[in-house]
Amino acid sequence: MRAYDFSPLYRATVGFDRVADIMDRVLSSEVNASTYPPYNIEKLGDDAYRISIAVAGFSEADLSLEQRENALIVAAKKADEAEERTYLHRGIATRAFEKRFHLADHVRVTGATHADGMLHVDLMREVPEALKPRQIEIAGAKTIEGKKAKAKAIEA
Repeated sequence: MRAYDFSPLYRATVGFDRVADIMDRVLSSEVNASTYPPYNIEKLGDDAYRISIAVAGFSEADLSLEQRENALIVAAKKADEAEERTYLHRGIATRAFEKRFHLADHVRVTGATHADGMLHVDLMREVPEALKPRQIEIAGAKTIEGKKAKAKAIEA
């Protein structure tokens, strides 16, 4: 595995340290990354996303979905079967899993559905009004002097 040095990123940028931390985490967990269960991440619109996870053999009661800060945690644990079964071939894996997805700032889960062996998690990016771009009025010199004169008159 290659080692990447992100120190130039820290020296040349301000406020992007979280991006470098995410890159470090992704690159270090790449070796241990589990491919079970298979999943897709779709972009449905400018600010809409969907994660689809193949969860064949799991019921809604076996699945748990939790959003903590900037992480989405999907976990499944099959309830113990009361009767023992004898399989001639067992190709459908129902082993327990926990899958973590790191979410960007202001991304929240809007809903989840379970149908036909697929778990669909819908996400939406909602940027607060305070962080959206806004137009700033440029005042001329006369306006500023007039405001100063009014302020002095009010103080007197």
